[in-house]
Amino acid sequence: MPFPFSAASPSLARATLFKMGVRIAIVIALATFFSYLHLNQLLRGEALEQLERHVTERSQREQAIFLLAEDNHTLLKKVLEERIQAWSQLDPNPRFDSLFTQLPDGSFRSRSGSFDGTRMVGLFVPRGVSLDTGLRRRILAAYDVVAQYGPAFETRFINTYITLAEGPVIEWWPGRPDWSLEIPADYPSLEYEYYAMSLAAQNPQRRTVWSGAFLDPTSRSWMVTVATPLDLDGHHVASFHHDVLLDELMERSIEDHPPNAYNLLVRDDGQLIAHPELVLEGATVPYNILGPPAEAGTEVPARLSSEERQAHLRPLFERLKNRQPGDVILELTESGEYLAVARLRGPEWNFVTVLPQSVVSAAAFQAARYVLLFGLASLLLELAIMYWVLRQEISQPLLDLTQAAHRVSAGDFQVGLDTSRQDELGQLAGAFRTMSDKVHQREEQLREANERLEQRVEERTRELKEVHQQLVQTARQAGMAEIATNVLHNVGNVLNSVYTAAQVARERLSQLRLEQVGRVAGLLSERQGDLATYLTEDTRGRNLMPFLSQLGQNLVDERKGLLLLLDDVGRYTEHIGDIVKVQQTHARPPRINEPVSLAGLVADALRINSAALIRHHVKEERHLALFPPMLTDKHKVLMILVNLISNAKYAMDDIPVEQRRLCVTLERAGTDRVRIEVRDSGVGIPPELLTRIFRYGFTTRSEGHGFGLHSSALAAQELGGSLQAHSDGPGKGATFILELPYQSAEEAGKAALG
Repeated sequence: MPFPFSAASPSLARATLFKMGVRIAIVIALATFFSYLHLNQLLRGEALEQLERHVTERSQREQAIFLLAEDNHTLLKKVLEERIQAWSQLDPNPRFDSLFTQLPDGSFRSRSGSFDGTRMVGLFVPRGVSLDTGLRRRILAAYDVVAQYGPAFETRFINTYITLAEGPVIEWWPGRPDWSLEIPADYPSLEYEYYAMSLAAQNPQRRTVWSGAFLDPTSRSWMVTVATPLDLDGHHVASFHHDVLLDELMERSIEDHPPNAYNLLVRDDGQLIAHPELVLEGATVPYNILGPPAEAGTEVPARLSSEERQAHLRPLFERLKNRQPGDVILELTESGEYLAVARLRGPEWNFVTVLPQSVVSAAAFQAARYVLLFGLASLLLELAIMYWVLRQEISQPLLDLTQAAHRVSAGDFQVGLDTSRQDELGQLAGAFRTMSDKVHQREEQLREANERLEQRVEERTRELKEVHQQLVQTARQAGMAEIATNVLHNVGNVLNSVYTAAQVARERLSQLRLEQVGRVAGLLSERQGDLATYLTEDTRGRNLMPFLSQLGQNLVDERKGLLLLLDDVGRYTEHIGDIVKVQQTHARPPRINEPVSLAGLVADALRINSAALIRHHVKEERHLALFPPMLTDKHKVLMILVNLISNAKYAMDDIPVEQRRLCVTLERAGTDRVRIEVRDSGVGIPPELLTRIFRYGFTTRSEGHGFGLHSSALAAQELGGSLQAHSDGPGKGATFILELPYQSAEEAGKAALG
């Protein structure tokens, strides 16, 4: 019955309010701190993943022009060889004299009167070069090749030219139509890097190479050049070239970058090819991060917009050089930046995207600040509401709880309490009401679950009978009887787990102890007259509220445990259906593979057998390596694993309990295989039986049928793998090794798109 408040009630309200306010404030602070850590880690991972994806995609796009140049030069080499061979027996002089002439400065060039550089190929032969018949033939052969293919390559390259070993240059450059006419007669074409890098001394592999950035003396444009040598009869006769303007390369490389990040291109020797702050105006040599070369002399190197940026690039380049092979994401701690690096095939330049760490942490800090502000606002509102509730409504809820405790102790779970309150008493009332409802609901669910289980088992049994009848009808075809045997064996394994899970659920339900609720009710009944004083001042009374809260939580935990067991029963039953479907389609074309996490599949197999392993006192060990999902038939793999684990369990029945160990290992077995080992400490396998255990009908257990290992071996073969057994002899345990082909789902998806 209701009772008046004592004089201590206001102080109790204030003390409770103060304690709860402090605790909630600490919780909010901790939640804010851990939210920041979590968000920072999460955003960092997402940012680095996007950064890696960006640099990979960009590098693939950027290297397209380099690979295209290599393809062009491969074609030009083949065609030039053919043209040189075709000119080897022809007189070159009439055509040579009609196209070219020697100028007073001693050089040979295209005839200026009939030459149009926007439509025609130009020739420049430096002064002093002896034009014998063989050289004239090679010039005309090169002229024909450039005239044929130069216009076709103009869409991607500003020019196409061939430099012969004696010095002549045959070029197609519509953008600089007078280049061959304006160049000085003593132009040292064989001394520049773009030609020298194709000589055997610098290019023993005779491959396509790219120069660094340089300033073209005639066009006054910064560019890079690709060169490919041509050797005939063991001698270098020509080099093929394309020029790429550095302005175009920088615009394409620098402009496309993630928000708040920037890109740069740098060679392994420190030469900076592209950078958003690289200033080329007025420079004659490129910028090198390691400093200008000693032989630069009076040359003017390119520069960056600020000395701070120049100083910053030195440690960035050092970190880049010292990275391990395969590293894509690097962290530059001293400057607080992330570097994403990719190598461009062809020039072997480094494409680098730089992202400040502050970009990632700022977003996490902003989110954490909102969490803190909303938490403090919620705290103030909750304290105001709680203050009014504690002063106005503390007595009646306690009496309601006392009466509810009496009814629960008497076995009446239909309690009616006010659960609309938002404070601890409302939560406790809700816990009481939930406790009674859930216990009653749990009993009903278990009863319904048992009924559904029996019904589903009957349905599955009928399906199995139908499948068995179909298999018997088609038993005249070789191998169909074996399918029915596999079905019964695999379903039997899973039904053992279903039965065990149901028994454990029944035992846990029968062990629910509610006598503690009666004791609480007795204490509250004894102290009804001074209930407030008892709850605030008495030692046992102060412990009563936390005890009731803990009791409610324990009942909630028991409910969760029982629901998990019921979930297991449902999953096992579904697996029975999957087994039936797999065996029904055994004679049909293979089912479509799907992405599967092997570690999760091994865990499912152990979970299916978990109840039996516990009942047999088997201690399990897991060593499961994590790697991306692979494509396979997960139901066949699961059936194999369930069979192996079940057999291992029975193999340990005759050894002492303390020696029963089951170890499951998942690891890579090379680049294209995975290995799953199931090792037990059981009775072992004699050597003479290792070759017989996979035969159909062979078993060493009196109640066994000899179907499990046989069907598992067949399933492994169907998956493209193998199943093997190993044992050191009787009493020394046994190890079953399942190897499967590994193809990641991501690689398969890329292959399908490619």
